[in-house]
Order: sequence, then C-alpha cells, then structure tokens
Amino acid sequence: MRLLHLVSGKFTLTEDLVGDDPIPRYGILSHTWRRDSEEVTFHDMKHGNVTEKLGNDKIQFCEERAREDDLEYFWIDTCCIDKSNLAELSEAINSMFRWYRNSAKCYVYLTDVSMNSQNDINKALQESRWFTRGWTLQELIAPDSVEFFSLDRKRLGDKKSLEQQLSNITGVALAALRGDPLEKISVEQRMAWAEKRTTRREEDQAYSLLGIFGVFMEPIYGEGKEHARIRLKDAINRRAKGLADRIPSDGLPMLQSKSIFLQERLLICADVQSFLAEALSCTGHVRVILHGLPGIG
Repeated sequence: MRLLHLVSGKFTLTEDLVGDDPIPRYGILSHTWRRDSEEVTFHDMKHGNVTEKLGNDKIQFCEERAREDDLEYFWIDTCCIDKSNLAELSEAINSMFRWYRNSAKCYVYLTDVSMNSQNDINKALQESRWFTRGWTLQELIAPDSVEFFSLDRKRLGDKKSLEQQLSNITGVALAALRGDPLEKISVEQRMAWAEKRTTRREEDQAYSLLGIFGVFMEPIYGEGKEHARIRLKDAINRRAKGLADRIPSDGLPMLQSKSIFLQERLLICADVQSFLAEALSCTGHVRVILHGLPGIG
C-alpha cells in the first residue's frame, strides 16, 4: 500500500508499505472516475505531471480534507496503485475493502452534486452517479467514518446522519451501514446490493465484491463477466465450507443426549420438508436442529 504524504503543502508518494511496515493514520478518497486520460496516475506522480490533469482537483480536495482532519497521509486509487504491475494490482484489488475499513476517514467526492443547484439535496443524492458504480459499494460499507461532499466541497453529511437515505438509495441494510458483521447478512441479499451497479470493465462486477464476501481471488481481465462471477461464487462456497468445517462437533451439546431423537443427515433444500415431516412424526419428545451458515443454501 502506497500513501500520499503531505508535508509543508507538498505531497509525495511513500514507498510501498508491506508486511510488518507500520501504516500511519490516513484518509481515503471515494469517487467516480473520469476518462483514464484525465485522471492523475501513478506514472504522473512519479514524473511530476500532476497539475496538467483535470483529476488533480480530486487530489487537492483530498489534501484539503486530510489537512482539516490532521492527517498527513491519504490514499487515492488513481495514483497510489501502479496498475502496470499486475502483482501489485492484484494485491490492491484483494486488499481494497480492508484499506477502506482501516482508514481514519473516507471522503466521498460527488462531482455531480452541487449545493448551488436548485435541486433538493436528497434528490441530487439519488441521481448521483456514485450510487450506480460497482466499486463504491464497498467504499460505502467498509469504513467506519464516511463523509459526503459536493462538487463545491460543501459537506453534505456522513454515513450516520444520512443512513436512512443511503439505505433507501442503495438497498443496503442499515445493519451493514452501522458496521455489523456482513456474515450475518445472507449471500443473496449482499448480491442484490450490487445488482444494478456497473463497472467500466465487466470483470470488475465480480472483483468489486471480494471484500463484501470476505474472499480472495486472482483477477483475470479478459475472462468475461460470467466466468468471473462463477469463480466468485466458487470462492464464496469454499469459504462457507471452510467455516462450517471449523464448527466444533461439541458445539451443540444437546445432541449428545440419548433421550432425544438424533439423526445427522446432509440435506439439500428439497429434502428439508420431508425430513421435518419424518422427524416430527416420531412419538415422544422430539428436538429438530437445522444448523449451518445463513444465506448459503
């Protein structure tokens, strides 16, 4: 992970912080991309071509916010990742959720929302492109502190004060916005949050969800959207199986009692109704326990 370091009004890129390298407190930017040619890249930072790009306004905005919050470091995806290095790009894609989660502040810069417009602010938020993009889903959910700003850099509110509007716009459960573990929310519901979101590269529709499901996957651009989604679902299923395998056999002590009906059976969905009918038809006391991970079958 590289960070932009602000010192005496100037910023430079840190070395790549890996392994046990200490990570300072940092702010992080959430935004929607312009054309690639207009964004400040890692290459531009290295060669001093920053001010020539329209995307420099995002760096200036993030610098301003970080300084206001006494943060010397901040992270922006356009210029802190060397995308020509495939290994670094893969690490960034798989680490992105964690980087946003660990940030001291996340600044959402809504360049299509203006406080000077005559539109109602809630309506302006609903129509913002930021809510339609794939990558911004995890950028909303992962950080504890998310603040929203308009094009003219006016603060619109934060994730806490806007939580009901954000939930209405995105469909994301309030529990998820409040930081509850995502494992408590079904796979189907989490998938639904991303249904109408789009990405510039089709495979990113799957890659942008890795952190939402707590899985890791090598990005293969060119594999296509459907193949990437199949690999994502496989990774989700493997993780679920791994969690299930770690449940101790003595985790349900009542199953050890000989005074109750006990039968272990691997069920598919179609079996559940007939199994319950069979179990409940037994004479005497019956206790039926269906245990497993929610949302995976």
